[in-house]
Amino acid sequence: MIKRAFFAGIALLCSACSPVGVMNALIPSGGYRSYPDIAYQQGEERVLDLYVPAHGHSRGVVVFFYGGSWESGHRQDYRFVAEALTARGYSVVIPDYRKYPDVVFPAFVEDAAAAVAWVHRHIAEYGGDPGRIFVAGHSAGAHLAALLALDPHYLQAQGMSPMDLRGMIGLAGPYDFLPLQTARLNAVFPGEHLQFLSQPVNVLQTPNPPLLLLVGLKDNTVLPRNSESLAQHIQRAGGKAELRYFNDYGHINMVLKLARPFRGDGHLLETIVEFMNRQLAD
Repeated sequence: MIKRAFFAGIALLCSACSPVGVMNALIPSGGYRSYPDIAYQQGEERVLDLYVPAHGHSRGVVVFFYGGSWESGHRQDYRFVAEALTARGYSVVIPDYRKYPDVVFPAFVEDAAAAVAWVHRHIAEYGGDPGRIFVAGHSAGAHLAALLALDPHYLQAQGMSPMDLRGMIGLAGPYDFLPLQTARLNAVFPGEHLQFLSQPVNVLQTPNPPLLLLVGLKDNTVLPRNSESLAQHIQRAGGKAELRYFNDYGHINMVLKLARPFRGDGHLLETIVEFMNRQLAD
């Protein structure tokens, strides 16, 4: 049964490079309290879902940005991420954000910053600590999280600083992907100047919150060199970045393996939780 569900999940994920609602039927619905459909800013798609551990005490808060090539994805499809992390004592926020073709870069990063700022202002109302916020994401969502952690002007526009974050976790993120290879990407990131600014390797400033960059060595969608390049740039600048490899993981595995039915030995989840626990202990 689990094996059949696994391959069904893979097929669904690969069809859109994003988990779909069917996935959540396999995920336990207990262990957390949910607060859906919270507007973090006026406007379509600027809505988030908040999940807190059922026992009420939160070790920290993870704002998770989903992927989808900056043009697709829905926050409701990622309840499996919230289940994984609330079970480990973390509150989880999953925002939607505007996407192409409705907007182009940097509008979706500005939405991500606004979502984090909402969390910073309001998480105490839900039992969280605004001094214990992490940003995380998969694929295009990791790109958003990295820009928030490394390019200070996005959070500064919201009255915050990257150093207000306790860390960033990037799963299979694109951080150094010039030159753009398709007409669609050139539309999402229009013009040479914006393309330069879209690359986390080009805009990073130190000090930066610690980064955990997670890489699947069988990822042929976002090549591992993206994470390797970003780690090297940060380390050369005197910042903090850790790089972890997963030998048999492809692009979709780098988020699918957080889902309980497909978690296996739990190596991906354990690596993330260990990193966050360590940052909070420092």
